[in-house]
Amino acid sequence: MIRILTDTGSDILYLNAETAGVEVLEIDVKFEGLDYDYRNDTDFSVFYENLTKSKDLPSTSQINPARYLDVFNDVKAKGDEMIVITLSGGLSGTHASSLIALEECEYDGISIIDSRQAIGAQRLLVEQAVKLREENKSRAEIVKELTNLLDRVKLIACLDTMTYLKKGGRVPPALALIGNAIKIKPVIHIADGKVEALDKVRGANAAVKALHENFEKNPFDNNWPVYISHSNDEAKGRAFMEETKEKYGIKDCRLITIGPVIGTHVGPSTLALNYIMK
Repeated sequence: MIRILTDTGSDILYLNAETAGVEVLEIDVKFEGLDYDYRNDTDFSVFYENLTKSKDLPSTSQINPARYLDVFNDVKAKGDEMIVITLSGGLSGTHASSLIALEECEYDGISIIDSRQAIGAQRLLVEQAVKLREENKSRAEIVKELTNLLDRVKLIACLDTMTYLKKGGRVPPALALIGNAIKIKPVIHIADGKVEALDKVRGANAAVKALHENFEKNPFDNNWPVYISHSNDEAKGRAFMEETKEKYGIKDCRLITIGPVIGTHVGPSTLALNYIMK
């Protein structure tokens, strides 16, 4: 049996994961030193309510090697195989933890893939692994196809505010204050596994325009789904999804929520495009 394991950086809800036969390990999120439990959209909404009220950012902690080793030893004991798809190693030490655990486990039936992505982009890879498993592909065949896809997976996002970049120490407080006052919205993407700035725009309309312009610069493959991610602003996310779907003739466009792992750093009302490039 081929088992598929990912982490909560992928924003796969537990119900969806259970239905798809995917195992999920939680990346720890702490509010004021207390563990925060998040498994579904309701938990996500509570998280964002707390996030907007909190003076400080929650903390996120990578999955440690011991937690991976517990799973890997179970795979080994049962004689199963496993494919692990992790949050980008450039964003978290979770990927490195999985490699340490695999070395300690000493079992060659497990393959680990650094998604080099997060949220919906990581989720696209996980769901493709499930699809290939349903087609009775071997572990080697699935790993090969996913590896070939890595350079085509794209994530482009626009943050609604600079507040959470300031809280995380990623921009100076004065810059965030000015940026928020004039409604500056950072446009980012993930390249080579790390977050890079693409642009800064002013206002909601300019944000949508910037997302679409960057979407056009890196054209999508319409044979794959496009995921629109939002952080606790379903109305905004749905409006953007419908506009994008109609404008580009997207055959399969789905709306998903950004969970606490990445939501901690981008804040509420972020929009993101996750897709496979041509």
